[in-house]
Amino acid sequence: MILTHGWPGGVAEFVDVVDELADPKDPDAPAFHVVAPSLPGFGYSDRPAVTGWGTEKIAAAWVELMGRLGYSRFLAHGGDWGGNITTVLGGRFPEHVLGIHTLFAEAPPGLTTDGLTAAERKWTEDTRDFWRHRAAYAKQQATRPQTIGYSLVDSPVGLLAWILDKFAEWSDTEDSPFETISRDRILDDVTLYWLTRTGASAARIYCESHNSLDPELRVDVPSAITMYPRDVEKCPRPWAKERYRQIVRWNSPEKGGHFPSLEVPEYFVKDLREGLAAVLAATR
Repeated sequence: MILTHGWPGGVAEFVDVVDELADPKDPDAPAFHVVAPSLPGFGYSDRPAVTGWGTEKIAAAWVELMGRLGYSRFLAHGGDWGGNITTVLGGRFPEHVLGIHTLFAEAPPGLTTDGLTAAERKWTEDTRDFWRHRAAYAKQQATRPQTIGYSLVDSPVGLLAWILDKFAEWSDTEDSPFETISRDRILDDVTLYWLTRTGASAARIYCESHNSLDPELRVDVPSAITMYPRDVEKCPRPWAKERYRQIVRWNSPEKGGHFPSLEVPEYFVKDLREGLAAVLAATR
């Protein structure tokens, strides 16, 4: 199984869940070979020296990576940009991807709200509000990533402020992200950006891929989708099924935000296991 992080996350997101996924305490729980790479330009992965490293190219690189590690077929999970890449994996490489589990379902454009429930309409309104009023960071990184990038590699306080703001707003908390995520884990995440000087190179994924998911892409491999209640984007199931044409499990937990592997790690593992169990059952 390949786990793909997003921004402003990194492989530190999975510190508290990898061991349980690979070597579970419960002898009856499934164990996975877990591969959790840093995205190009993030952490200790190389910083791309040329343009073009968007989500399509990253997904193709993940297939090559897994093949070199000996896995011609595998499962994929992701959230945020990792969810986008996981969607591309399932849609472009069904001969290699057994199925997917994603926290970030992306519907094709142009769908109507007719027929949606009141709760589903609220999801679409909240998502629209997010992109209209709370996504300046994304517009900045999609259009002028180098401008903010110089600050992110020059000032550790500036880097922390840029990233901590997202943990504060996107986690399922009332006042502070530290209500559910330890200071150490957030500092792990920020420090990885700082020590590798990847604040600018990581921001470029927005420039390469913002709003670039192919509107015609469809995912026919079995898909498990989880929408955490305080995530910043939530896609109604009737919309999601227009792209993910074999949804085998749909889950809407009562708690959790954009960083569930850090906020609710035990539940995250349980949900991931159950989602992938449904995926594997559908492949038999």
